[in-house]
Amino acid sequence: MKNILVLGAGQSSPYLIKYLLDSASENSWFVTVADMNCELASSRINGNPNGNAVEFDVNDEKLRNTLIKNSDIVINFLAPPFQYLIALDCLQHSKHMISASYENPRVAELHRDAMRKGILILNEMGLDPGIDHMSAIRIINKIRERNGEIHSFISYGSGIPAPEVNANPLNYCLTWNPRNVVMAGEAGAQYMELGKIKLLPHYEVFQRTWSVDVDGVGTLEAYPNRDSLIYLDVFKLQKLHTMIRGTLRYPGWSETWNQIVRLGIPNETLKIPELCKRTYAEFTEMFLPLNASGTKFSARLANFLGINPTGKIMQNIKWLGLLDDKLIGGNPKTPAEVMVRLMSEKMMLPKGARDMVVLIHEIEAKFPNEKKREKIVSTLVEYGEPDGLTAISKTVGLPAAIAAKLILHGEIPLTGCHIPTHPMIYTKVLNELETFGIKFSERVEKI
Repeated sequence: MKNILVLGAGQSSPYLIKYLLDSASENSWFVTVADMNCELASSRINGNPNGNAVEFDVNDEKLRNTLIKNSDIVINFLAPPFQYLIALDCLQHSKHMISASYENPRVAELHRDAMRKGILILNEMGLDPGIDHMSAIRIINKIRERNGEIHSFISYGSGIPAPEVNANPLNYCLTWNPRNVVMAGEAGAQYMELGKIKLLPHYEVFQRTWSVDVDGVGTLEAYPNRDSLIYLDVFKLQKLHTMIRGTLRYPGWSETWNQIVRLGIPNETLKIPELCKRTYAEFTEMFLPLNASGTKFSARLANFLGINPTGKIMQNIKWLGLLDDKLIGGNPKTPAEVMVRLMSEKMMLPKGARDMVVLIHEIEAKFPNEKKREKIVSTLVEYGEPDGLTAISKTVGLPAAIAAKLILHGEIPLTGCHIPTHPMIYTKVLNELETFGIKFSERVEKI
C-alpha cells in the first residue's frame, strides 16, 4: 500500500483530497491529511476508511519528519513560505513532492540533489501556476510543429465570483488562501511590451491596469502578475516582442486595492505589539502621519491618499471595516494578518453562490510563406458548484492529484526539480483534466 501525505486542508484542497480518497481502494493507497486545524482535516476525510486526519504544526520538526518519512509522496498545500522547508525534508527522506505554488528559487537549486536521490519535486502543479503552463506549452509546441515563430504571448488567470454573484461592493470573494490575495503583487512585476521591458514596484502594480473581454463572461480588468520574463526561458521564446502574464478581476478592484497597498497594509515583516487590543480604526490610523490634515479620521485618510472622501474608493474602504471602532481580536502580529482576518470575515462566498475560474492565452505567431500572422485565443471558463466544491478547488487540486497518481504508477519517470512543461507531464495531465470537463476552447484570428 502506498501512503500519500497531504499537508494543508485549506480552501484549495477539497477536490484534491476527494479525488485521492475516491481512487484509494482501486490504487491501494492511504491518504493522510495534516493540518493545524484537525477538525477541518477530518471534515475533508469525511469518514472515508482510506484516510486519516492529523493535527499538524509545520514548526514541529519531529512530527513533520515522521509524517514525511512514512509517506511515499507528499502533496504540499501549505503556504508558499514553507515550500523550501518541506522540499528539504522530502530530499532528506527521498520522497517525491508536489506543490501548487510558484517554484521557490531555492527549491529549484535542489535539482541535482533531487536527481541524485531519485525523486521528483514538482512545483507549480495547480491552476495558475499549473494548468496555465501546461495549456500554453501545448499551444506553443503545436505552433513549432508548423515551423511558426511566436511574436507575442499574453496570458491571464483568475479565480473570482461567477458573474451573477454580487456579494459586496468590491465584487470579490475569497475562494483560496486569503494570505495570497493580501500579498498579491508584493514583489512587484516585470513584463515585456513591444520590445521594451517594463518594471513595476509593489505600489504601482495595481495602477497599471487594462480591460480584457472574456468570451461568455464580459469585460474584466487585468494587472501584471509577478515576473513574466522568466517564462522567456521556460517556454524557450527568445524572439518575442511582447510577454505579459496578468491577473483578472472585475473592474474597480484594483483602484481600491491600490490604496490598501499605498497605505502599506500588505506587510508581513513588521510585528506590531498588542494588535488584537486595537480597533480597526486605530490600526488604520497607524499608517497616517501625525500632521495628516482633517478633523475627522475619514477626512484625514482621504486627504492622505488623495481620494474623494465620499467617493467609491472611500466607500469600499469603509465597507471593508478599516474605519470601524470594532476590536481586531484574535492573535494577528502583522498588518497583513489583520487584513487577512478582516477579509476572511467580510469576503467569503455567500450561501448559494458559485465561483468562477478563467484562464486565457493570446498568442501571435508568423508562419512560413504566409502574409498574415495568426492570433490563437485559448480560453478556459470553469464554474464551481453552489454550496459545493469550488472551481478553484477543482482546478488547483486536480492537477496535483493526477500528477501524484501518475508518479506513484511510474508514469512520470522524471527526477529533479520541475514545473509541468515537460510533455511527459502535461500531455497526460491535460488529457485526464478534459475527462473532468476542464477543457479550453480555441479560436484563430488572422491579423
